[in-house]
Amino acid sequence: MSKSKISVKGLSLYYTDFKALNDVNLEVPENKITALIGPSGCGKSTFLKTLNRMNDLIEGVRIEGKILVDGGDIYKPNVDVVYLRKMVGMVFQRPSPFPMSVYDNVAYGPRIHGITNKQKLNEIVEKSLRDAVLWDEVRDRLKKSALGLSGGQQQRLCVARLLAVEPEVLLMDEPTAALDPISTLKIEELIRVLKKKYTIIIVTHNMQQAARVSDITAFFLTGDLVEWGDTDTMFTTPKDKRTEDYITGRFG
Repeated sequence: MSKSKISVKGLSLYYTDFKALNDVNLEVPENKITALIGPSGCGKSTFLKTLNRMNDLIEGVRIEGKILVDGGDIYKPNVDVVYLRKMVGMVFQRPSPFPMSVYDNVAYGPRIHGITNKQKLNEIVEKSLRDAVLWDEVRDRLKKSALGLSGGQQQRLCVARLLAVEPEVLLMDEPTAALDPISTLKIEELIRVLKKKYTIIIVTHNMQQAARVSDITAFFLTGDLVEWGDTDTMFTTPKDKRTEDYITGRFG
């Protein structure tokens, strides 16, 4: 097992009085792809958003337990949340490019973080688009609106926008749910390429996708992390009957 990038210890999350996550313990290994699976409403996306404190934006949320990224507790009062979200970036279910040019979408983050040199921005934009396997498709339309791209291209642009600020962890909340099968395969290929440089956590409803792309699988059910482990083992010999029932399609 490679070393842990993220350690989750005794994590519980409440929306006012409702307990959405119950005593979750999970180790997320560095430079691996961890898939979070489970039926709708089981806590996968809620858990994902705890990892870069997106749940802070929701009123009435209360967290117990610890989340350590590179050994540091991200819920300590003195944590710079802006820096945390730079290090632990997120791609959402629906492609969400900004209504501006392809170039400006990718340059947006670096500019916010103080980079104004035109040559430096050009280098970051090209590298990020290359890393997102999109450069060859958009190099001639960098000044055109990102909203003119296909859905799959828009989602890869959102990945490029994330990579431009040099994160270490990529969170992906059902990144292919709104895409056609061909675009889905391109995103899956991209995810496999990116794990050489990044730690990736992906929420997916698609069992085949989890089996295809992930190294580790974690199964959530009604706020509990039922079990987690090596993906091949989870799909062939899960320890818990509920995991087996879900993976084989008996519910969910």
